[in-house]
This record gives sequence, C-alpha cells and structure tokens, in this order.
Amino acid sequence: GVRADGSAFGVLFDTTWRAELQCTDSTIELQSEGPPCRVIVIDRSSPQQVVRGLAELTGTIPLPPLWSLGFQQCRYSYYPDARVRQIADEFRKRQLPCDVIWVDIDFMDHFKIFTFDPNYFPDPSATNSYLHEHGFKSVWMVDPGVKIEKGYSVYDSGTARDLWVKAADGKDFHGEVWPGQCVFPDFTMPETRAWWGGLYKDFLATGIDGIWNDMNEPAVFDGPDHSMPQDNHHRGGAGIPPGPHTRYHNVYGMEMVRASREGVLAARPEKRPFVLTRDNYLGGQRYAATWTGDNVATWENLKLSIPMSINLGLSGQPISGPDIGGYEKVATPDLFGNWISLGAFYPFARAHKAKGMPNQEPWEFGARIEAVARTALTRRYRLLPYLYTLFREASVDGLPVMRPVFFADPADPRLRKEEQAFLVGGDLLVVPRWAKNVTLPREKWRETHLLGGSDENDGFQPTVKIRPGAAVPLGEPIQHTGEYDLGTLTLLASPDQNGDAEGWLYEDAGDGFAYKQGHYALTRFRLHQGDRTIHVAAKQTEGDFPPRPRRLTVRLVTDIGELVASGDFSGSTNLTIDPKKR
Repeated sequence: GVRADGSAFGVLFDTTWRAELQCTDSTIELQSEGPPCRVIVIDRSSPQQVVRGLAELTGTIPLPPLWSLGFQQCRYSYYPDARVRQIADEFRKRQLPCDVIWVDIDFMDHFKIFTFDPNYFPDPSATNSYLHEHGFKSVWMVDPGVKIEKGYSVYDSGTARDLWVKAADGKDFHGEVWPGQCVFPDFTMPETRAWWGGLYKDFLATGIDGIWNDMNEPAVFDGPDHSMPQDNHHRGGAGIPPGPHTRYHNVYGMEMVRASREGVLAARPEKRPFVLTRDNYLGGQRYAATWTGDNVATWENLKLSIPMSINLGLSGQPISGPDIGGYEKVATPDLFGNWISLGAFYPFARAHKAKGMPNQEPWEFGARIEAVARTALTRRYRLLPYLYTLFREASVDGLPVMRPVFFADPADPRLRKEEQAFLVGGDLLVVPRWAKNVTLPREKWRETHLLGGSDENDGFQPTVKIRPGAAVPLGEPIQHTGEYDLGTLTLLASPDQNGDAEGWLYEDAGDGFAYKQGHYALTRFRLHQGDRTIHVAAKQTEGDFPPRPRRLTVRLVTDIGELVASGDFSGSTNLTIDPKKR
C-alpha cells in the first residue's frame, strides 16, 4: 500500500498453507487452511524501501550470468537435433541477435527425464558444441514427474532410497504426466534434494548451459485440479516438518528449483547456474528465474504481461517475463511485431510457441516484421550495460528491474493505476506504441532513441524516455553476449536544470564468482553540459578491476535536440560537442 505522502507498507502472511486473500479499500483478509501464522508488516518511507525490506526477509537473486540477459528462442519442441542447429543458423544468417536456444521435452527418450532420445538427439554433446561454436547457449527441460519403469535408473535409484511423495494410504503416489504414470520426488526431504541435485552431473556434462524446471506446481494430468490430492503426504526433514500436500503445494516448485540450483552448482562450481521455473514462492528468487506460464497470442495477454511482470518484481522476483508472441493460438504479424518490440524490455526475454502452432521465429512473419524484430533485439543488446547494472542492483538490494511508473513519484496518486507504461530501472520510461491515455510523471522525461536511427520509427518500437539528470550506459550493437566489450561505450544522458547528469556502470567477467572476491568495477559517471563541451568524470567506487581506457561517446538529450561528443576517455575529460551532429 502507498499512502498519500508516498510512504508505503507491505503485509506478508507467512504461511505456505492453502489460503485465500481478499483486499478491499480498507481491509486485507487472509483465510488459511493452516494454523495461525505470523503477519509481518514492512513500513517504510517509500515503496522502494518496502521492496528492499522484503529482500531483507526473503533474500535477493544471485547475480545471473550475462548470457541469460540476451534474447532467447524456444518452442515446444525443436527436434530433431538438426532443427536446433537450423534455428541457430537462421538467427546468425539473418543478423538477429540471440543468445539461447531452448530444448523442450521431445529431446527425451519417451519423456523420461535426464535421458536423450537415441533417434532425435543421438549426440547431445555435439549439438551443444555446435551451439557454442556459433555463440549460443542452450537450456534443456527437466520436469518433476519420474516415469514408473523398472530398469530406468532415475526411477530405480529414487525407489531404492524411498524418495517419492506418499499418498494418504502411505504408498507411493502415482499420477499421470508426459511419460504416463509417474512418481514425484518429495523435495521437502533433504536426502531427496541431494539425490536430485546429483542427477545433474552427467546431464550437464553434455554441454548444457541452463535448466528449465516445468510442470512443477506440480502438474498431474489425472489429479484433482490437475495436481496432487491435498491429503498426499510429505515427510520433511532438517527443520521442515512432515505434513499434507495442502501445506506444501505452494512451495513444491521452489524446493525443486532449490535442489536443481544446488545440483547445477555442485556439478559446475566455476559457473553461475541459470534455472527457470514455472512455479515458485516468495524467496524462490534465490534459486530460479520465473516466467508467467502458458499464455495466448492475443492483445489482452500482451497487455497483461506488463502488470504481471511488474507484480512479480514487487514480490521479490526481478527476473521474469512472458512467452513473447504468445504460447497458444496464432499470432498475427502485427501482434508479434508489437510483442517482440515490447519484449526487448522484459527482464527475461524469451519467445516461445506451443506444439501444433505455426512457426513463430521472427522471419516467419515476412521481411517487414523480421526487420522490426532486428531493431527490437538490437535495442535490447545496446541496453545490456544498463540492464546488467540493474541486475547487479537487484542482487544487492532486491529492487526490481521492471518497475511501475509510480516509482518515479510515489506521492503522485495519478501514477498508481498506470499499467501500460513502465520503468526500466530508475532512469528509463517505456511507453508501448499501442498505449492510450498513458499517465506519465509531471517531471519532464525527454524522449530519446537507443539506436539513434530511423529504424526505431517503424510503428512498433515503444517510445523510450530518459529521466532528467540520468546517464544510461549503452554498448555497441552485437549478435550475442560473447561479443560484449565495453572498450567502446556510449552514455545516453539527459541533463537536469543545472546541466548535470549522473549514471552507474557495473562490470565483471560476466560469469563465475570472482566478483564475490572483489573482481569487478562499479563506476559512477558524472557529466556537465557546457557551451561547446561536455565534461565527463568517472570514479570507480567499488571493486578491484583496474580502470580501463575507453572510446566514449556522449549523447546528450536536451530540449533543443541531441548533442553528441566523443573521444578517448580514462577518468576525466572535456569532450567537444560535434556541431555536425547537433
């Protein structure tokens, strides 16, 4: 809740039991099927401070690998392996920036997790090597349902250890998912989580980069409400008490991704894990990113994706986004063009499509929409220095990357219902091209361009505005994060009434954990606009990365147009404004 003066509060009902929440203008009521629970009130000076307070209680995201901020392409399913290589080839041939190809369940042998179909994917290591050689990472699916089949190693080893969720009668619970009748790991048990994590070692040895945990509500095709019976039994351990599924349904997915992340980290301790989950819980941001689930290719779902992603951020999960283009139904070229243009600004940017639907790669909609997608993705990749800095901020204090407009001025009640426009960090305001009657801050945010060319005026790209007094770091156009290099840097700046602007840049190796030992750089840039020059000063405030010389371009967005200055830079300098680019 946000009060008239901009101060704010948050209310947390600390229970995992099945519950119902009702809010009115004057009351907040939770009815739970469990015992009385703690009610925690976070009362702070601003909504930003409330979100920070939530992070103090539930934790923050680990810093993600840089590649996970790039664009990602998925469908149910790319198979056989030749199709995966073909998709990768098309992205590179068409100069469409992309970092990740996703592989859905059809890679498995009869949908048995941690297996590979001998016909469709006879050599997964070769497939991943091909992707790596062409600048791609890969993310592969692992569901919780384990096929009941004697001789199948995952089933046999879990059964020998007695690790499955129990039915009310004490026997192993059986339910139908993709492989047929399955058992389900009881992730409340520490021995189950340790066993599950150990299954990733050989799986990742094929060169897989990231893990996708789907169907983990848990989904059960022949169960009540397509899930487990509420009287199923979980045995707990190590501080988690035994209890019925009605107590642990809401945290089943979180405990699964907790085990997955720990297993991935143990198998590859030198790399940052990336795990995506369909189901999570408050605090689950410590283990996995979240997407908004199976959506539909409609304008309604496109528009809903904005408040859904914002709300996930306000709930402590800054890495989120929907299936770009819509998972179900057929997207029109106009809808897809608008969706991928908006998708460039989601924290997690992945296109995805269901089986049986037409192909939905950008080139499938014709040359015009392919060009729209190229512009949108180039915009995202130019923003990577700013986005990575925001993700670092989220890892420190829990602030979301995608933010509601009212964060720009919490005391302005007009902004509180705005759900078409949104903020990216504190310095950029994004207004979708289709948005109508948008409510914007009273302070004058100046319209700008990320690419500086006419391509952004194609009728699809959202308008981008920059906050007065802000300086946003931009990188060079690249095809994937393997080409990321900030030896050439652009500062997009909007001076305040005194001619000043300030911004931040975070740099590290992009992967691994050396940053935890101080191997990074957090740099503050300060700019001042003169008559014919722009003074730029940089100060590294944290980290032991040695200051690096750069080729620096400053694009100053002013009321009379854009001023451009560039030159070699290493700490402090006056850059002369180019009169030809005024």
